[in-house]
Amino acid sequence: MGRPRLDDAPERLVRAAVGLLAEQGPSAIKARTVASASGLSTMVVYGHFGGIPELMRAVADHGFRELGAAFAQVPVTDDPIADLFAMALTCRRVAHENPHLYDLMFGLSTRATYRPLSDADLRLSGHSPAFRDAHVHITAACQRLVDSGRAERQEPEVIAAQLWSLVHGYITLELAEHFGEFEDPVAQVMLPMGVNFSVGLGDERERAEASHEAGARLYDSIVQGR
Repeated sequence: MGRPRLDDAPERLVRAAVGLLAEQGPSAIKARTVASASGLSTMVVYGHFGGIPELMRAVADHGFRELGAAFAQVPVTDDPIADLFAMALTCRRVAHENPHLYDLMFGLSTRATYRPLSDADLRLSGHSPAFRDAHVHITAACQRLVDSGRAERQEPEVIAAQLWSLVHGYITLELAEHFGEFEDPVAQVMLPMGVNFSVGLGDERERAEASHEAGARLYDSIVQGR
């Protein structure tokens, strides 16, 4: 047998780590287990990334690129609130597909503790180009929302930060099983919370409710087309 190709080693290592997170959780992330899952040696792990913290930074970036690609599948319509709710549902789906990866991306500790590296340039969340490329879909939709007149005039980045906090707060609690008493937490918690948020920004309640229902239908059409 010939030697394995090494030009794609970083991608193989990242994908192996993503798979281990999904299947076994963060306790499985060790140099030897990632190397074994990728068919490479531990020296390749250290040679390309320097260590597990740097590898996990690359894994988080991979997660944000996947999230950005999912956001890009949400079409731009003439209803920015519907678009934003479809993206919120998309983010929820991505989180449920690999909760441990989601934890890593957002520095959460519901299932494990992920600490950013001390170097500010190597932090896992909110600083990397991969994160910014994903988040720009949210800020662009918030800009359309402000331009539509359905929200009081304010910086779209501020609205995006508030919405980002609302959506990820919901997802975090849902993943931690805090909504077990609800038969349909999306319909009973997430959707009305989004409506209340929109009304707080200045929209009319009836119009906000219609937009969120349209966003749910838009999201369903995307999922059915996958």
